[in-house]
Amino acid sequence: MRIHTGERPYSCDQCGSEFKQSGELKAHMRIHTGERPYSCDQCGSEFKQSGELKAHMRIHTGERPYSCDQCGNKFKQSGALREHMRIHTGERPYSCDQCGKDFQHSGNLSRHMRIHTGERPYSYDQCGKEFKRSDALRAHMRIHTGEKPFECD
Repeated sequence: MRIHTGERPYSCDQCGSEFKQSGELKAHMRIHTGERPYSCDQCGSEFKQSGELKAHMRIHTGERPYSCDQCGNKFKQSGALREHMRIHTGERPYSCDQCGKDFQHSGNLSRHMRIHTGERPYSYDQCGKEFKRSDALRAHMRIHTGEKPFECD
């Protein structure tokens, strides 16, 4: 019934967040306590919520329960499928507020913004040269180490 009334009788005494069910408050409290009661029996990774453990287990099982109805590609996480669907729909939900260019992924927008800000977050500690992209830093490092960029076996 609280779904319809919007009532949230359970509140966090740490931050004031309010919840409809006591279980939601209990799960929320793990943010403050750091408790991670769900652990992977394969690798020991620990999680705050059972759903996080369930999603993690797909790393070990290889299960890919989310399937694209357009091309059949399969994914471990529903979010990865949603992101993949942008290939088919052409959706570009991330837009640059400087020049209006649109992107399918938030990371691509972040990288693009460096054009406008001039930010160069990747630097080589040997010579101090700075780069906008990590791949450019890696290419530069090969120059210093004498490593060939493409080695054939």
